[in-house]
Amino acid sequence: MKLPQFKYHPFPLKTGAIETSENECECCGKQTGYIYTGPVYSEEELDDCICPWCIADGSASKKFDAEFTDPDGIGDYGSWDSVSEDVVLEVSTRTPGFCGWQQERWWTHCHDAGEFLGAAGTSQVLEIGGELIDALKADTRLEGAEWDNFCSSLSQDGSPTAYIFRCTKCGVYGGYVDCD
Repeated sequence: MKLPQFKYHPFPLKTGAIETSENECECCGKQTGYIYTGPVYSEEELDDCICPWCIADGSASKKFDAEFTDPDGIGDYGSWDSVSEDVVLEVSTRTPGFCGWQQERWWTHCHDAGEFLGAAGTSQVLEIGGELIDALKADTRLEGAEWDNFCSSLSQDGSPTAYIFRCTKCGVYGGYVDCD
């Protein structure tokens, strides 16, 4: 089966938010071959038991009163561009979330949510460069040798980690850094 398309999380297999699995979906009862492994904010314990289709069509959110991203974190609690309530609903209830070290934040730009591209370490950040480095410097408030030292410590799988996004409107890269 071909995975549903998520506007704000275009590569969920690459980011690890969705994995191949023989688990049955708690929402639709089907064994689709894929399962969501990211955070679920719900009264029920829903770890590794929701299929991507039930996220995409909103049925998992509706059935379990679940969110996959904290709505207040979309736009970093008002620090980044504001977005419409429709965008907040799409990201929080119909888009796979991701796991960060602390409370996740969803980068926004051009008054839209960014595409989540994944966690990154030094090499991934330097490969993208430019505006991404500028955004991460602004987030950390580090410059010069302090930034260079900090950037060299970034780890895709460890701490600190950069979380990378791309604007859906203008294509600029942005994101933030988090650590345990």
